[in-house]
Amino acid sequence: MRVFKFGGASVKDADSVKNVVNVLKEVGHQDTLVVISAMGKTTNAMEKVVAAYFSDKSGVSNQIQEVSEFHEIILSDLFGNASHPVYAKVKALFDEVKGFLTWNKSPKKSFVYDQVVGYGELVSTTIVSEYLNEVGLSNDWQDVRNLIKTDNNYRDANINWELTQDSVSKLDTSKLYITQGFLGSDDNNFTTTLGREGSDYTAAILAYCLNAQSVTIWKDVPGVLNADPRNFEETQLLDQISYREAIELAFYGASVIHPKTLQPLQRKEIPLHVKSFVNPKNNGTTVGKGKGISPKVPCFIVKKNQVLIKLSSLDFSFIVENNISEIFKLFHDHKMKVDLIQNSAISFSVCLDNKFNGLQPMLDKLKRRFNVVCHEDVSLYTIRHFDDNAVKSLQNGRSVLVEQRGKETVQLVVK
Repeated sequence: MRVFKFGGASVKDADSVKNVVNVLKEVGHQDTLVVISAMGKTTNAMEKVVAAYFSDKSGVSNQIQEVSEFHEIILSDLFGNASHPVYAKVKALFDEVKGFLTWNKSPKKSFVYDQVVGYGELVSTTIVSEYLNEVGLSNDWQDVRNLIKTDNNYRDANINWELTQDSVSKLDTSKLYITQGFLGSDDNNFTTTLGREGSDYTAAILAYCLNAQSVTIWKDVPGVLNADPRNFEETQLLDQISYREAIELAFYGASVIHPKTLQPLQRKEIPLHVKSFVNPKNNGTTVGKGKGISPKVPCFIVKKNQVLIKLSSLDFSFIVENNISEIFKLFHDHKMKVDLIQNSAISFSVCLDNKFNGLQPMLDKLKRRFNVVCHEDVSLYTIRHFDDNAVKSLQNGRSVLVEQRGKETVQLVVK
């Protein structure tokens, strides 16, 4: 069985959904499980629903209505007839969102987030599944929350592999399935999410449990490029990448492949293809067993909106193991992701991703023990397989706050 994953850009409107049909017809759809994300920017819109719930409940209804109307336009373009059963199914899903927000008593934002935001995927897959049936591609819609079981670490749940394997192994591998990315459920059957952009990881989890022959991620780019074309010019397609190299690129923040995606695939040597949904017959990029990348060129990765913190001891004493363990516990407690570390005898610099907005309370605690200098809104550039010209191209005209070099990788924090 093959696993396909289509992201939000590939189902952003009615024409995009029709193109998914074209892709499935062109490359085949038998024995295939298709993982689909929320449509377009729906996840962002659902996050606004959650934000309104905690800051201004009077605005919740309008926020939900905006998301609903966006999908109604797609429904109208795909199905036309408002009496089609898909309209009632989609309405029922939005009614569930409203119902949850009415009866919920939990003050925990991460819990509420997971119960609400995941409806983007549920609505998206309902529409795509119904449309595929409409055009003759018979399929089974699966609620992925019944397949992928997790703990209750909301917004970044961990997989219970044993329960997930047991559920997934019951699927009939001769069918075409449509299911959601990003989602799972805990022991109490509350919805959990696997982290933003977690649909790639969903595809890998399901492929691992199915012993799939391959995973294909369908993108609006020709494959994995040596740099994000939104941030760099003259990008180059990478034809082949080893698992190890791909994990390195993902770790440093390459946006094409989710960091967790590759680990389950590598364990069973399941090849990952990254291909264009615009030109589905093109080869794209294959990630698999092997060495390095081909062609071997510098690969540029940028993470924007980062935070650089420089710590030094108040009394000029060394920053040693006990200090560092205390610092990292604060990072963990405030859900700060560490992207770069550099330390000397009396100072410690770290570049962090503040995606859960834990920066200010963490800084308040750090200032009790250390001198703290904080630079917000910095960018972290990473170059794999760097050369002098590649490094100079990033240094040009930028203020470099931290530079760190290894044998194959250089990282620059710039303002």
